[in-house]
Amino acid sequence: MIPQPGEGMVYKEFQNLKLSALGVGAMRLPVIDGDDGRIDEEQAEEMVSYAMEQGIKYYDTAWGYHGGNSELVMGKILEHYPRKKYFLATKFPGYDLSNMDKVEEIFERQLEKCRVEYFDFYLFHNVCEMNIDAYLDEKYGIFTYLLEQKKKGRIRHLGFSAHGSCEVMKRFLEAYGEYMEFCQIQVNWLDWSFQNAKGKVELLSEYHIPVWVMEPLRGGKLCQLSEQDCAKLKEMRPMETEAAMAFRFLQALPQVTMVLSGMSNLQQLKENIKTFETEQPLNQQELGEIQGIADKMLEKKVLPCTSCHYCVSHCPQGLNIPSLLELYNEHSFSDGGFIAPMALMAVPKEKHPSACVGCRSCEAVCPQQIKISEAMADFTSRMQ
Repeated sequence: MIPQPGEGMVYKEFQNLKLSALGVGAMRLPVIDGDDGRIDEEQAEEMVSYAMEQGIKYYDTAWGYHGGNSELVMGKILEHYPRKKYFLATKFPGYDLSNMDKVEEIFERQLEKCRVEYFDFYLFHNVCEMNIDAYLDEKYGIFTYLLEQKKKGRIRHLGFSAHGSCEVMKRFLEAYGEYMEFCQIQVNWLDWSFQNAKGKVELLSEYHIPVWVMEPLRGGKLCQLSEQDCAKLKEMRPMETEAAMAFRFLQALPQVTMVLSGMSNLQQLKENIKTFETEQPLNQQELGEIQGIADKMLEKKVLPCTSCHYCVSHCPQGLNIPSLLELYNEHSFSDGGFIAPMALMAVPKEKHPSACVGCRSCEAVCPQQIKISEAMADFTSRMQ
């Protein structure tokens, strides 16, 4: 994709639209005194102004970002621009089950907060193990209501975001796939294998659904590599930054239409825009090398479970040990986060890691000789 003359930005085709390949994610806007709920509106406005000048057209917010203030601030800032100059995306907050019976109330309030009459893009937010049953439950009428808003023109394009497994995404797609126009998932060169982003991208391809990328830098972690790993990236492309290499990885994926970055200051925005002035995807050799770096990073912190399930048949508590170890690996490697706690909300208490009795029957048959009982104990302490 060639940058448009004078606009300094790579664009992607989506249906009859031309979208900037880089979008502004309004989840990590600049804040005052480190308080996530207090957005620095002056800085945020400066960033949006610069983004607009450089050809960024896509702005992504959500009900819960910045303690509910992201939609308010983005609406206030974007109100100064012609409505057809930008694309605005927000989401139904199904990450909180108490919202499931409030779809109309929340949608109407979102229009007010964002000061618009319609949303260009609207998503079912965070389809995952915890909420998939509620999202599919017709008694809440979420899908029916949102589809009606699309027919009325108050939603131009309907999609979903997902942090859940491929299995959860498949359930959602089997129910609503024919109506989904795009899907937002976490994709980066580390999670390509670690969170099976590769499998999720392939699943979406089966449904011919383009990919919107969130967490391209894994919350900034891919810009905080060890000196050794950073040197390996520099060997491949001496002139590229760590962030640029992460974006070049995504540019190598033909399924990706939109890359959202939650930029917290003007300097980050400028650097990312410079990267997206050109499309220079990693080649096959570079993709292999960067996956080798990812594998080495994971080897140091991740338990080598292969999901053989020998342990499951020997567990007196009937725990799904491979699944729990997968969540434990994510939580340990990420130094916390919401993914593991969120997934465990969908698991009965008697099947949590805390249910492990430490009998070590699983360890006796584990081909990888993983100290499973110790991992379950550590996982339990991390969840407290």
